Amino acid sequence: MAKPPRNPTSGILFVDKPQGITSHGVISRARKSVGTRKIGHAGTLDPMATGLLVLGVNNATRLLTYLVGLDKQYTATIRLGASSNTDDAEGELSETADAAALAAVTDDAIAHAVANLTGAISQRPSSVSAIKVDGRRAYTLARAGEEVVLAERAVTVSAFEVLEIARGEFIDVKVRVDCSSGTYIRALARDMGEALGVGGHLTVLRRTRVGPFSVERASAVDEDLETKLVAPAVVARVLFDTVDLDDEQAADLAQGKQIALEPQGEGAIAAINAEGRLVGLLEIVDGRARILSNFRPDAEPAAPENLPTADGELAPEEGTPNNG
Repeated sequence: MAKPPRNPTSGILFVDKPQGITSHGVISRARKSVGTRKIGHAGTLDPMATGLLVLGVNNATRLLTYLVGLDKQYTATIRLGASSNTDDAEGELSETADAAALAAVTDDAIAHAVANLTGAISQRPSSVSAIKVDGRRAYTLARAGEEVVLAERAVTVSAFEVLEIARGEFIDVKVRVDCSSGTYIRALARDMGEALGVGGHLTVLRRTRVGPFSVERASAVDEDLETKLVAPAVVARVLFDTVDLDDEQAADLAQGKQIALEPQGEGAIAAINAEGRLVGLLEIVDGRARILSNFRPDAEPAAPENLPTADGELAPEEGTPNNG
């Protein structure tokens, strides 16, 4: 029989991952700090990258399904003048482009390349991505010396802004990118370098936002993360339309019964009981609520002040709804 967790509390953790540690290393530290092994993530970051990791603890792992697909924001530095076999600074670099070729890369040319990589685009993921090929991770195959060419996939880059251009031996372009889930910033660096004819790779990457949640108020990995848990209901109020249930409705819903409710909008709806606890996520069809996911009661923390929304608003009722 599995050993029960020291801390059965459910919640969401927002952690600012430092450079040089894997995302699973952060999860390992979080397990020790919080006191439970049941911690999952809503998307990892490479060891060289920093920024926002969203972790689900205990029953709150059920919310991760709805967090994985949220749009993301990154700041990054793209180095023009050499390509990399991993599309980032950790791989083997090609020969540096000659000075004349780099001099020909004007600011206008960079702006044109950025514009061509903005909007709905087809992107070929990096060969060292975590995408599975015949049941094996692409990065495992690539590191074993096998040639890996992944199929292009549709992604959306809703904003691609050049923040700064620094010229020297290379051209370092600092950018901010807003994109759909599944977009590879390394691939944007590679494709920009290819379009400009000088090669390109990523040297810095920081995830600054996941959906409405900002890294600015995220916790450091070495903090007491047990005190940084955010109650599932608090997060759910930001992500979904909500419906408040009385005790009888909450009890019926917890038992899997369908209850009569007025339509609340499209998509999943968060059901909150009189105590402010997330009872479940549901959908309403023909005036009847059907449960999508139940959330068993536990000792949820009352910690709305830990919620790192992008606009700085903290109270649950002030969160920006996301209906899809």
